[in-house]
Parts: sequence; structure tokens; C-alpha cells
Amino acid sequence: RSFMAHGPGRCSCCCGEAAGGGGAAAWGLYLRIDRQRLQCLNERREGSGQLVFRAWEQRGDRAQFVESDDDEELLFNIPFTGSVKLKGVIVMGEDDGTHPAEMRLFRNIPHMSFDDTGREAEQTFSLNRDPTGELEYPTKIARFSNLSHLSIHFPKNFGAESTKIFYIGLKGEWTEAHRHEVTICNYEASANPADHKLQQITPQTHFIS
Repeated sequence: RSFMAHGPGRCSCCCGEAAGGGGAAAWGLYLRIDRQRLQCLNERREGSGQLVFRAWEQRGDRAQFVESDDDEELLFNIPFTGSVKLKGVIVMGEDDGTHPAEMRLFRNIPHMSFDDTGREAEQTFSLNRDPTGELEYPTKIARFSNLSHLSIHFPKNFGAESTKIFYIGLKGEWTEAHRHEVTICNYEASANPADHKLQQITPQTHFIS
């Protein structure tokens, strides 16, 4: 299988999944998507883009899919609930012309529109038809660390009028975004002494002026 040909160190996940081992857990990033803010542009049925992000074991559920509307393009805006290091992507479609033929990944550009897809992508993949969800496309991890938002653009398919996707798998690591809370705590902890100093200084300042 050609999808195992990306080096011995990278292959353990693929092999683990194929053997039904712990590999499926690696594809758990769908749980870290902020679904309230997830967008799929040019989806034929509203909300159907969300359905393709699900558990690896459920990728064979053919009742859940997204299909493009006006043309073959689809664009996903995927916000995460924390910081993500994206390591790999699976794209599963039909074994026909509706399967996407190219995938372009963009990092940290919230609310991307089709007008924005003219810019250079962080990484572009030529896709093979994958009706069973077995082909992993490894990302350049250095480009997809500290990821808070991922945009996936499918510009074309294998010749059909519309594009159909059943499953998109995202593999990687997630860490909670709690920097903001720490900042608030530090501010409150150090704010009180400063307040007292200000109260002592203020009367003198007024007196001098």
C-alpha cells in the first residue's frame, strides 16, 4: 500500500489503525473543533459540512456527507478550542469523479472566503481517490504547530460537477488554551500593591500641581 511509504517513523499510526489498534485515538481532533463556529462554504445542504468530522471508526457511515453546490469547490473554516499541532489528514470520498483531487491547507486565517484562496497555501496535496478512508496525508508539522484555526480548500475534483466528501480525519495533538486566564491571574495578583501606591502618590501630585 502506497500510503505506508512515508518513512518508518511516520508509519506507526497507519499500521495501528489498519490493525484496529490504538491508532484510532490519534484521529480524535474532531472532538476539539469549535462546532458552533465551524463553517463550510458552498455546501449544498446547510450544516452538512459538520457531519464529516467524526470518529475514525464511524468514517464508513455513508449517510453522512457534504456535497458542493454551485461548482466543485468546498472551503472549510475549522476553529479549535485550544492549540493544535496538526500531523495528518484523511479525506474520504466516492470512488468516482466527485472525489476531491486537490487539498490546500491554510493556518490561522479565520473566516476565509473563496476570495482569500488566491493566496499561497501552507501546504498543498494532490489527492488519490480514497473510498475507505485509509490514505493519510502527513503535514509539515513545523508549519501547523500552535494552530488555532485550520482552513481546508478543495479547489477541484476528478471531473464531476460537484464534490462529495464523507469523512475528513484530523490527526495531531491538542493543548488547552489557558494563557489568557494566567494573564488575568497575574494582573490581579500584582494589581493591588500598585493601587495602594497610586493612592499614596495621588494626593501629593494634586498638591504639587
